[in-house]
Amino acid sequence: MAPILEVKNLHTYFATNEGIVKAVNGVSLSLDEDSVLGVVGESGSGKTMTALSILKLIPYPGQIVAGQILYGGRDLLQMTDDEMRNIRGRQISLIFQDAASALNPVITIGSQVEELMLEHTAMSKREAQQVTTDLLANMGIPDAKQMLSRYPFQLSGGMAQRVMMAIGVALKPRVLIADEPTSNLDVTLQAEMLQRLRNLRQESGTAIMLITHDLGVIAQMAENVAVVYGGYVVEYADTPALYRRPMHPYTWGLFQSLPRLDSVNQKLRPLSGAPPQMLDPPDQCPFLQRCSKATVECRTSPRPPLLEVEPGHTLACYNPMVIEETARN
Repeated sequence: MAPILEVKNLHTYFATNEGIVKAVNGVSLSLDEDSVLGVVGESGSGKTMTALSILKLIPYPGQIVAGQILYGGRDLLQMTDDEMRNIRGRQISLIFQDAASALNPVITIGSQVEELMLEHTAMSKREAQQVTTDLLANMGIPDAKQMLSRYPFQLSGGMAQRVMMAIGVALKPRVLIADEPTSNLDVTLQAEMLQRLRNLRQESGTAIMLITHDLGVIAQMAENVAVVYGGYVVEYADTPALYRRPMHPYTWGLFQSLPRLDSVNQKLRPLSGAPPQMLDPPDQCPFLQRCSKATVECRTSPRPPLLEVEPGHTLACYNPMVIEETARN
């Protein structure tokens, strides 16, 4: 299956008075057509900044300093602002992590959804309003017509998430980037949001990049998984292979820290230490200070490259014993 979106060696930096914050420090991943790619990692690992970089929405003073973002073979980083405006929302859409903050607080819900259709289609104002009403109703919002005149502060978190979902899927984009679409939602709403993503893919063939810290959501939704740590991808594999045989110590630690329903008395084994500071990070592996498998090579060599260790499974780790021990466990 051919990739519709490819990110190659992406670097996004923020210049501050204290130094350079390397928020995205060499991310490489690909999203195939009509598929779901899960991007998983701790908060601060670079997941959201990767999503914002794809659409060139980096907040000041951030800057993309290196890499390529290929969409349909074209490099988005070489496109003009006008060309990117035609891409955003219409071909590549983004569901922001915090829906309540992402919505404009001084513009009505109806206007925010209608704006997308008025910008990218030939609809009249009346037609856009009717489509918006139908779209909100399809998202499970009661009294959708009355909702058009409300403001974001008048919505609950679940309602705001539904509105953000409506904006994301309104034009049935070829690529949808969903950044933590189920965070801060109860289990019922989580299931509903995930089902709507499945429906979009089934009906429109939309490829989805699903960014989350929830490994359970990834298991339900994604064909492939990219594990991000310290601003770059440390492991990449198809979902069954990764869950059956995680090879990177960080990936292994993520799985070990999850509670298990089949072992009531088992103690949780959280990862020790804290995520790396991305302000002028060292050249070595970013997981070095938290890794129980680190060797002399890990401490004296530059950051390990992402290399294929088996068909379809790539890994950024110097210690081959990680692979052997994980396989035995």
